[in-house]
Amino acid sequence: MHTLEKRIRQANAAGRQALIPFVTAGFPDPDRFESVLDELDAAGADIIEIGVPFSDPVADGPVVEAASVRALADGMSLARLLALLRERAAKGRRLRAGLVLMGYVNPFLQYGVDRFAAEAAQAGVSGCIVPDLPLEEASLFREPLEKRGIALIPLVASNTGPDRMREYAAVSQGYVYVVSVLGVTGERQGLPPEVTATLIRARQSFPLPVALGFGLREPAQLADLPPEARPDAVIFGSALLRHLDTGGSINTFMEAWRPPADRPEPAVPRND
Repeated sequence: MHTLEKRIRQANAAGRQALIPFVTAGFPDPDRFESVLDELDAAGADIIEIGVPFSDPVADGPVVEAASVRALADGMSLARLLALLRERAAKGRRLRAGLVLMGYVNPFLQYGVDRFAAEAAQAGVSGCIVPDLPLEEASLFREPLEKRGIALIPLVASNTGPDRMREYAAVSQGYVYVVSVLGVTGERQGLPPEVTATLIRARQSFPLPVALGFGLREPAQLADLPPEARPDAVIFGSALLRHLDTGGSINTFMEAWRPPADRPEPAVPRND
């Protein structure tokens, strides 16, 4: 079992959905970014997705796109991100949570896929998501990544039929990322009705845990999903980035997603 799958299965065995926050590398600024990772880890993240800033993020909505623009202006890059993560790993500061890098084909190709795979493994990265990478061309990435224990995470949506899902399932590890809507990332008021059928189809097609993302901002959005469609993991990005940008506490944000039993007990005042 891949380490990412194991983390989600362990959360499920504890009676909860795994939590997968997304944060853009270098956000809200290069100095704060490292502490954001540590705080997400301490607040109960099972897996952390780190977005690699790119100038043309075709799958990203305005919040994630603006975060990328800021990060690039502050000098963040794939090379700088990998160097930071490798330095942390060398100092014994790896996170408890699994690490997944999410980025577009162009920066990885420019960096060199083999070089990226080798350095990502040294940095403690366990997975990679490439939204604009077609399945037919994915072996260019999958082979060097999986050679180093890094899963190439598939994305599926309401327009992904069962046959196509099974094609992805035959070569995938870690978890399957179910995109809740056709379009870009961003907060939404609710989930579209077709997401139930997509989740059920993904569960029937993949032996892997099913994670739901794009548009999640609060647990109440999942309330109407039937039991057979409830995801094994939830992914939230835009809502978290907006919260961070307004100076909000990471623990406060994550607490809303943690079941009551996982929340820390409030401090009891002492009378002595």
